[in-house]
Amino acid sequence: MTFVTGGTGLLGGYLLRELVAKNRNVTAIYRSEIPDEPYATHVNWVKGDILDVVLLEELMQGAAEVYHCAGYVSFNPRKKHRMMKVNIDGTANVVNAALHAGVKKLVHVSSVAALGRKQEGKEITEEAKWTEENNNSNYGRSKFFAELEVWRGIGEGLNAVIVNPVIILGVGNWNEGSAALFKNAWTEFPWYTEGVSGFVDAADAARAMIGLMESDISGERFILSAENWPFRDVFSTMATSFGKKPPYRKVRPYMAALLWRIEKIKNIFTGTDPLLTKETADTGQRKVYFNNSKLLRSLPDFSYRPLRQTIESYCLEYRQRQ
Repeated sequence: MTFVTGGTGLLGGYLLRELVAKNRNVTAIYRSEIPDEPYATHVNWVKGDILDVVLLEELMQGAAEVYHCAGYVSFNPRKKHRMMKVNIDGTANVVNAALHAGVKKLVHVSSVAALGRKQEGKEITEEAKWTEENNNSNYGRSKFFAELEVWRGIGEGLNAVIVNPVIILGVGNWNEGSAALFKNAWTEFPWYTEGVSGFVDAADAARAMIGLMESDISGERFILSAENWPFRDVFSTMATSFGKKPPYRKVRPYMAALLWRIEKIKNIFTGTDPLLTKETADTGQRKVYFNNSKLLRSLPDFSYRPLRQTIESYCLEYRQRQ
């Protein structure tokens, strides 16, 4: 049996598609709603979350493989405590349950945020060392400490691999997460930054995770990134694919600094998530390049879909949903 956490998220959904296509016996947990997708009918869904230690230990009995995709992403300072609890304590619970159940292998989904983002001017590899000085987000901090729980499990005998995806592109709820990039392009959001980051197709990330699970590799981490692109090129390609107007107004650093402060004040009075925070404003301006060669060397039969093809394909799917 294969056990999956975070199956209702963007990456988790693509992973479940791949596992169902391989006729795996899959059990997944959900917190509120089961996805209304064809593959979901072939999954054994159990309501719960990763903070429920008893449930995790019960569900992992008999599981050979565990994919830990669940996590909490927020750049809202008010949600820091919740994010830390879910990402760190939740991962500790998954690791402990996997150890107790004697699972064959665990694949843990971390993030490149756990590698530190303030490293401009050089490629970031899996050897990057996270420090307070090169980290710029509470989210990155939470994922780093979550990774430590996995390394602790490996030290206690757990067979495990960590993946560090960059910005994941796929078709999902475009009101949240990285899927919102497509919505911004659709609504002709006019602003762009000069930042650069890595991007990866959600389907590719899922295939890479399965490839690592099926390999003999353990005790390693892998960056999942197809290509490094400027944010402006990504937004422009999306807009063009939608037949919309590409972004044309450059966000300068002083403007970003002003905007996140305004959003912070609004958040104090409204309690809603700010559209921009100090952390996201900083990330949008940075030029960060990720090296993807380790995964390609380790899985020689694996290859990434070209980023332009990924964007155009998913834009077509989003258009069909409108």
